[in-house]
Amino acid sequence: MGVEAVEALAVRPDGVYVDGTFGRGGHSRLILDRLGPSGRLIAIDRDPEAVAVAATWSDPRFRCVHERLSRIGMVLDELQVAVADGVLLDVGVSSPQLDDAARGFSFRRDGPLDMRMDPSSGEPASEWLARASEKDIAEVIWRYGEERFAQQIARAVVAARSGDALRTTRQLAALVAAAVRTREPGQDPATRTFQALRIHVNQELEELEVGLAAACARLGAGGRLVVIAFHSLEDRIVKRFMRDRASSPSFPARLPIRAAEIPAPGMRLIGKAVRATPAEIAANPRARSAIMRVLEKR
Repeated sequence: MGVEAVEALAVRPDGVYVDGTFGRGGHSRLILDRLGPSGRLIAIDRDPEAVAVAATWSDPRFRCVHERLSRIGMVLDELQVAVADGVLLDVGVSSPQLDDAARGFSFRRDGPLDMRMDPSSGEPASEWLARASEKDIAEVIWRYGEERFAQQIARAVVAARSGDALRTTRQLAALVAAAVRTREPGQDPATRTFQALRIHVNQELEELEVGLAAACARLGAGGRLVVIAFHSLEDRIVKRFMRDRASSPSFPARLPIRAAEIPAPGMRLIGKAVRATPAEIAANPRARSAIMRVLEKR
């Protein structure tokens, strides 16, 4: 979906664009390919490893900043960029983060139970699980993982968290497997719990909500916001945000106002939601849940 996302940006050769989730630079490379000598690309990522990759690039049109998605506005202020022609967000965890056991994102690889997208700040998942109440653990697993056995898992965590009982991903995965009585075919019992903890530790949904508003605030006329989400909680936020921005303001039913007098919305939806093609899914199974949505400023 990378090519489709960059095409949806409708990149102008002399435009200013923001890749709000640099990752390993796949989207940024495609944007740079479409920019002319006077174009500009600003990338943002909260992961120091991603920023280290960006630091090896020598393109004078490109700049990468180590920062959270929610602080797009601050980054652009510091770089003296008032208006952007497009913002691309590919939200959620990246493949390199999942594939690196030392990051603690995957239950398929044994490593420290960390899960922070920025290991230089915040609290690792293991530390939060060691201090949180059973009620709070259950609420996080239910809210962000939609896990129906959240209470049982939380109870098992509290019972097992003495010493080093929950310091690694394999330890947590085994605990969840023992607490979850049934699971959908083809899905590991730990899937929902790991997703929930990752979202909580990184405040991903809060970052997304603030980041969407901050990105829209910087778009110039005709500028586009392109967002790729990978699970229902993210996409729900994106869908609601874009729908609201593309809708006219509502008025009381009895207010004497003509339809022609209602102000037009400041933004419009571009096309329908786009899902990954079978070929993309075959090449990258993680793309099977990807949904792309596009919003344009009038």
